[in-house]
Amino acid sequence: MSIITPCTPTTPARAWLESLRPKTLPLAFASIVMGSAIASLQGVFHPLIALLALLTAGCLQILSNLANDYGDAEKGSDTPDRVGPLRGMQKGLITATQMKRAILLTIVLTIICGIALIAVACHKPSDVAGFVILGLLSIGAAITYTVGTRPYGYMGLGDISVLIFFGWISVAGTFYLQAGYFDWIVMLPATATGLLATAVLNINNLRDIETDSANGKNTLAVRLGPVNARRYHVIILTAAVLCLAIFSAVHLHHWTGWLFILALPMLAKHLIRVMKTTTSTEVRPLLEHMVKTALLTNVLFAVGLLLN
Repeated sequence: MSIITPCTPTTPARAWLESLRPKTLPLAFASIVMGSAIASLQGVFHPLIALLALLTAGCLQILSNLANDYGDAEKGSDTPDRVGPLRGMQKGLITATQMKRAILLTIVLTIICGIALIAVACHKPSDVAGFVILGLLSIGAAITYTVGTRPYGYMGLGDISVLIFFGWISVAGTFYLQAGYFDWIVMLPATATGLLATAVLNINNLRDIETDSANGKNTLAVRLGPVNARRYHVIILTAAVLCLAIFSAVHLHHWTGWLFILALPMLAKHLIRVMKTTTSTEVRPLLEHMVKTALLTNVLFAVGLLLN
């Protein structure tokens, strides 16, 4: 998944910075913070493992961003007619060869960070094998979202991929690496974090729904249509809040476990604005708002866990 934000690069350096999309990194880090907060709640937090997990997640996010630019440029789905900004490749500031080299370099960095994480956190051969497989799957998912002959992002499978990799695998995996065991307690917050990230992707796709449809990029928003995509947005955000509420009611016994409700006014405002929009241009500013809303919700919940 990648988040597209307005920017108009005029130099190769600015084009590369835009393609790296550093503003997307906090959302990738949110799942690591959530998993680490649950580990802290259980008394098994390990700072070094958390740091290496953050570095690995950051590399994976950057890899996804670069691959997304390359795939969309090669397929011609990013056109001057789209509401979102064009990237360096589309504007001719970055060549396909340069982007391929950048993707390869990012893969190498991701593997190095992943190996370091596994070396520090995994002590059983089965854990090493399991996380090597998960790491390779994560790299493959980051690349094949838009790259290849049958990219799953063009088939409407991006949302479920975000839920799995930004939620279940990232949060539960971060917890497991620190705890050394799996606990079902982690799955409700993991699902909530994944759904919040999915909502970011949905707003991105809702904004580009017209140009994506015209260029054969059949995201879930395109398949649902603009009206149902907005209803779907309400459903996934409501489900995310319910997951956090159920976790707090069952597992936490202090008022700080409910800090995340401070984000509810922002969530409600966001949903009202989404339901009132009728054009892609109106949706455009809601992407940044959704990112901030997701981050605030995750951070407040994580802080609540730490205070518990």
